[in-house]
Amino acid sequence: MKLHREGRKPLFIALLIFAAINILISFIGLYEWIEGVILLASVVLYGFMVHFFRDPKRFTQAEPGQIIAPADGKIVAIQEVDEAEYFNDKRIQISIFMSPLNVHVNRYPIGGKVKYSKHHPGAFLVAWHPKSSTLNERTTVVVESEGGQEVMHRQIAGAVARRIINYAKPNQVVKTAGECGFIRFGSRVDILLPVTAKIHAKIDDRPIGGETVIAEL
Repeated sequence: MKLHREGRKPLFIALLIFAAINILISFIGLYEWIEGVILLASVVLYGFMVHFFRDPKRFTQAEPGQIIAPADGKIVAIQEVDEAEYFNDKRIQISIFMSPLNVHVNRYPIGGKVKYSKHHPGAFLVAWHPKSSTLNERTTVVVESEGGQEVMHRQIAGAVARRIINYAKPNQVVKTAGECGFIRFGSRVDILLPVTAKIHAKIDDRPIGGETVIAEL
């Protein structure tokens, strides 16, 4: 299984910490069953971290104008919103919630040229809170497709996620489903589309990031 590059440092540090804890406990000389429980807990926790930072290969097949899911997870909202940061008009927002068990690699929902990329510091409300899109720490990225249509996506921190990583740079040319970032340990990605977009996604759907077509422009 391939591990994402964002996991290299955290996994190395965690390995050192778990190893140090278990070596220290062996020197202290606790009951064997206690040492066994701590060792088992260390292995399980480290296994969870390895699982979290997995980076499975995805196979993207998208026609021009199709919007690909930018993340694994669950569709928790499809609604019309007033977008006031960049477009200043009404947009259809599709929100994908990622649990700590989902793959956390984020991908561009459409290819083209990055027109806008900005990080916003903020709060850490639970990711499904209605105001998390505007109050939480987040990044906003807008990509203009070859057809001249602009699509926005936002990485949104949650109560647990404390690290949002955004790779998008203004004027960068990107591919559909190419990596745009990573979020540590569970949160949400919003996609904002023109109100004329044809939405294929439904509430409670579980799209596969980089593969599932969720809308068409």
